[in-house]
Amino acid sequence: MKIARLGDRGAEIPVVQHDGRSFDLRAVTDRIDGTFFASGGVSRARAALAAGTLPVLDGAGSLRIGAPIDTPTKIVCIGLNYRDHAAETGAAEPSEPVVFMKDPSTLVGPYDDVLIPRGSLKTDWEVELGVVIGEQARYLPDPAASAGVIAGYVLSHDVSEREFQLERGGQWDKGKSCETFNPLGPVFVTADSIAHPQALGMRTTVNGIRRQGGSSATMIFDVNYLIWYLSNFMVLQPGDLINTGTPAGVALGLPDHPYLRAGDIVELEIDGLGIARQRMVQA
Repeated sequence: MKIARLGDRGAEIPVVQHDGRSFDLRAVTDRIDGTFFASGGVSRARAALAAGTLPVLDGAGSLRIGAPIDTPTKIVCIGLNYRDHAAETGAAEPSEPVVFMKDPSTLVGPYDDVLIPRGSLKTDWEVELGVVIGEQARYLPDPAASAGVIAGYVLSHDVSEREFQLERGGQWDKGKSCETFNPLGPVFVTADSIAHPQALGMRTTVNGIRRQGGSSATMIFDVNYLIWYLSNFMVLQPGDLINTGTPAGVALGLPDHPYLRAGDIVELEIDGLGIARQRMVQA
């Protein structure tokens, strides 16, 4: 099942997308948030769709596409989680996941503009498989238990400012938490609709030039391991987003370092999760 949120920022309408139509979910919920996931919202939405009680949303095709989930309590990110990406940056493969946090207010829609921060010279792209938590996870016994707390998956763009991240005091968060730095979507896809999350093709083009072409199969630490690992250091709450890393092909790792400038267009795609497209605008 695919869930989206349509409409102006702050007034998005939740919908189920099915057979080329958008079905209004407001009879089930106004928000796709932690409460929705924790209260069995996915099952209720699926049942309502099957029962034919959800009306088609008139004019859905003309509405802005927002981030498919509401602002989570936290965004947890994993760095250097693809072998080819670690190699291109000159970093050793980590023996444990590299964890950092991203400001949840960075979430924007998949076609919204991305603001290049004032003073930025090294704004970079990163296509990532995003994982949305569906149940509270704390001290999971093993990686296999992680499957039971995954609500679903989403295409996530972990935009990064490399100078802020790596050259301005060593704190990754401030190179990751600039305004608009996490476009998300276009859809949230429930876990049962993604049979093999570790076999998803991932692609990025910038101004029509292919920059990233990888697969979630080359993660160093897979999704289940990451969730288990994180649950030993923090409580993962329903609705939380985990960005699981990016394959090779970012500007930081390319010989000419073609960092993003105002007017550039970034298009991202993950198998089964849709296509996103953003224009870079100077803040």
